[in-house]
Amino acid sequence: MWITAIIPLFHRGIPALGLAAGLGLLAACDTSGGVQNPFTGVTSALNASDTQRGAVELAVKSEFPAILAQVDAGGGPALNAAFDAAGVPIEDRPARTIQLQRDAGLYASNPGALASTLLVWGG
Repeated sequence: MWITAIIPLFHRGIPALGLAAGLGLLAACDTSGGVQNPFTGVTSALNASDTQRGAVELAVKSEFPAILAQVDAGGGPALNAAFDAAGVPIEDRPARTIQLQRDAGLYASNPGALASTLLVWGG
């Protein structure tokens, strides 16, 4: 193993790290076609149709600056349109808006990440 020649003190830690990473990836697998959070065990189905995915991406990307402003404000028509396109239940939207506010840094420059998040919540 070439890494042991470079870092002889850590040669025992490298395989263990690889094993831990592999087990973490394996834990995130689910045979039902969903994505399982390895920390909570919650499975989110990413089985949105191409039509729904396209509608969500269009809703998010065409109004992205307005959606970000409405997330900060606690809601608005562009954010509601994106929630509608993704199928996010109305009763979940206040909590989801708070989550978006807390994770604003993740979405500030990535409309694709926001669209994917909405699809998971609407799944």
